[in-house]
Amino acid sequence: MTRLAVLDLAPIIEGGDARLALRNSLDLARCAEGWGYERYWVAEHHNMRGIASAATAVVIGHIAGGTSSIRVGAGGVMLPNHAPLVIAEQFGTLESLFPGRIDLGIGRAPGTDQMTAHALRRTLAGDIDRFPQDVVELRDYFAEPQPSRHVQAVPGAGLKVPLWILGSSLYGAQLAALLGLPYAFASHFAPAALDEALKTYREHFTPSPQLAEPYVMVGCNMFAAEVGAHLRGLADKQTDQIQPRRR
Repeated sequence: MTRLAVLDLAPIIEGGDARLALRNSLDLARCAEGWGYERYWVAEHHNMRGIASAATAVVIGHIAGGTSSIRVGAGGVMLPNHAPLVIAEQFGTLESLFPGRIDLGIGRAPGTDQMTAHALRRTLAGDIDRFPQDVVELRDYFAEPQPSRHVQAVPGAGLKVPLWILGSSLYGAQLAALLGLPYAFASHFAPAALDEALKTYREHFTPSPQLAEPYVMVGCNMFAAEVGAHLRGLADKQTDQIQPRRR
């Protein structure tokens, strides 16, 4: 049986604002839970006039607090924008509040334009080339606390929050396979690379304490409207709204 999930950008509709967008997201999450969907993920984007999910962990808490059983998580947190310890603390807090319901998908893209990426990282030594090391550091913060570890995530240590690698190329597939983590592929904007990425992931997968065999999730765009003409206009407008601002 195919399990279904929702990836939400918390879109700000024409004439609306972020408050309405976040209310709409909670309403959709409640519907998805009622329909039997397994997961509801929120994406991190910055400086985009049509997206209200920049503070991803906060939005996840809003969604999880307004639902009761559906898994809620990040699809994903863009790890080069953050110190791994901060993300471990945030998601350790979420897991403590909503035990057994939190997922943490992580990616290496900035989720924004170059100028905004600089603003996000100006007090960090963030570097996409350090992404594999940062993933391992983040994973270790969720492991059982060790006396030899001087820095611990509190809350976070010992909670084993499930990690996912997000990707749209072979890079993410290779890393997820190497670390034995589940892999979510962004085929909603990179469909041509899907088959090769999944083949690479499955062929090179190494079992880990989190996952014994390959596990994959793929993304696809979905739009709904009562009539076809409205649907096409909705899809075109949504694509325009989520473009980053250029300054």
